[in-house]
Amino acid sequence: MALYELLRAGDFEIVALLTTITEDYNRVSMHGVSTSLIDLQGKVLGISVEKVHLTNDAANEEYEERLTKTLTRYKKQGVTSVAFGDLYLDEVRKYRQKNLARIAMEAVFPLWGRDTNVIAQQFINSAFKAVVTCVDSRALDKTFIGRSIDKQFLSELPASVDCCGENGEYHSFVYDGPIFNQRISHQTGQVVLRDNRFYYLELMPLFD
Repeated sequence: MALYELLRAGDFEIVALLTTITEDYNRVSMHGVSTSLIDLQGKVLGISVEKVHLTNDAANEEYEERLTKTLTRYKKQGVTSVAFGDLYLDEVRKYRQKNLARIAMEAVFPLWGRDTNVIAQQFINSAFKAVVTCVDSRALDKTFIGRSIDKQFLSELPASVDCCGENGEYHSFVYDGPIFNQRISHQTGQVVLRDNRFYYLELMPLFD
């Protein structure tokens, strides 16, 4: 949704999509999505994907060092800003701003302060499609893993869970929407439990 808002506003040139990858699993950190699917996502969006590789259970120091190295390279190419999809966690916003300030870059938050219920409904009404790839068992039970994010999904979320998963209650993979040039075909596999807390869904690309 953050990318969608940026593209619609037209105030920025989007040069890359940035994500962190856990080297041990070759998957997006926390989301558990394979790099093959992330590459397909970039392809159907027509935007290159920049991956920052982290070791398993990387400390903040490693995250900051590797991210800064990557962003410094972009800054030398003339990039001045980094956009995030954060909604209301002020400590996260300040942390991002502090890290970027060290290299004189600006943090942009296209969705900041908006009602998460409204954002979730806009996501669905705009014809975006997503599947839940990770749930925190402390917030949601296993039955939510692998579900489509639709109106029924939102209606069944416990009152204690943010409908956009802003507190990390769940993570997802978006496979279609108004800014995609085609749908990403995929199939689901097994569900695994890691750290005795997080359920992850194996999601694999399907090629025609």
